[in-house]
Amino acid sequence: MAVATGAAARATPAEPSSTAETPPPTPVPILAVKASRLIDGKGGPPIKDGVVVVRGQRIAAAGPADAVKIPEGAIVIDLGQGTLLPGLIDCHVHLEGRPDHHEEIWTFRDSPVSGAITAVAHARKTLEAGFTTVRNVGGAPFVAVELRKAVDEGLVPGPRIVASGPAISATGGHGDVNGYAPEVSLRGLEYQIADGEAEVRKAVRTHLKYGVDLIKVHASGGVFSRGDQPGAQQLTEAELRAAVEEAARAGRKVAAHAHGAASIKSAARAGVASIEHGSLIDKEGIALLKAKGIYLVADIYNGDYTATNAERLRIPPEFVAKDREITRIQRDGFARAVKAGVKIAFGTDACLYDMGDNARQFAVMVKHGMTPMAAILSATRNAADLLGRTADVGTIEPGRYADLIAVVGDPLADVSELTRVRFVMKGGETVRLDSQAFPNGMIQVPATAGAR
Repeated sequence: MAVATGAAARATPAEPSSTAETPPPTPVPILAVKASRLIDGKGGPPIKDGVVVVRGQRIAAAGPADAVKIPEGAIVIDLGQGTLLPGLIDCHVHLEGRPDHHEEIWTFRDSPVSGAITAVAHARKTLEAGFTTVRNVGGAPFVAVELRKAVDEGLVPGPRIVASGPAISATGGHGDVNGYAPEVSLRGLEYQIADGEAEVRKAVRTHLKYGVDLIKVHASGGVFSRGDQPGAQQLTEAELRAAVEEAARAGRKVAAHAHGAASIKSAARAGVASIEHGSLIDKEGIALLKAKGIYLVADIYNGDYTATNAERLRIPPEFVAKDREITRIQRDGFARAVKAGVKIAFGTDACLYDMGDNARQFAVMVKHGMTPMAAILSATRNAADLLGRTADVGTIEPGRYADLIAVVGDPLADVSELTRVRFVMKGGETVRLDSQAFPNGMIQVPATAGAR
């Protein structure tokens, strides 16, 4: 009898018996979500008596109840007279930030660790408020990237995160630490201060090395920073173009913080994907954004919060004065951009107000020229397009992630309904279901029913 030797002999005991039973595959859960109104994020009118069928993490079918069959044995989530929408997307957040930490002492007290702990808490609040995807644009070196990984691995609850590294700034610019003795420095600035095209290219490459999804640059001065002016251009057009070129080599987009008219136009000519804030945009800048299809991401709510809460939060007077001056001008420019047909994506600069209140901006957008439907599309279809994620999020249709939210009323009649989200699903998993708002809750369709 031949005897097996070597590797074959060592493998023999581990080989499965031909008579061993293979465990049955785990069945993919099937859910069906019903609501009186369905806004699918594609721009059409609401669907009456909408149904969304979910298999696993993704949408299998969606449409009116008389056209979508609910599979036998499905779990049905009945939202009654509510309105079902795609999960919302905020394209400008800082999850590690706090509205009570803008006093200058926090520059030296906060560490990346404290910011990371804050970001975990804020990720959950943001998700429960109905924002199932966010774009985190700027923060301590690479906290958002690590948080994205933790959320994706299921370690902590949170929205899908499209993460940048720290925003790339010029020396003395919006991202630098200004007004202190020369001996004062902070760890992490080496990742964000860049002067000249070569340094900008190196900074972008470094950010890519650490796994960012996009690049954030500071093209102009800022509001919540010392010693600079929002309207002043900081990175040059050549530096901005260098950032765009390096990012494009890796298939990444660039978001440009740009308040001033000159910086907006330079960033647009350089080829950025979005202008953040856009506060002092002029007629030429509006035309340039429209011609190039560049998104405007304007945080037009948070000025109200700052004006009301500045003293309580101990926000430095310089920041408050700049914010007061810029808010009205920014809103006027936003209205002109909307009227001209510039593409708008929803973004709030979350961290300047209490996290989870992102949806308060919808009413301000409607007040300054958008219809409720257009405001909703800015946080669904348009936002997904800016992020390059239209195959996964932003609309309710087959193949997309089952990221869904619901409110009790009709947000097309009162867009502030979106501040009162009562149902949240992310990737087919129910994150929030308010039983008082939706008392019908969950029911099981009998396996033999085949009910619609």
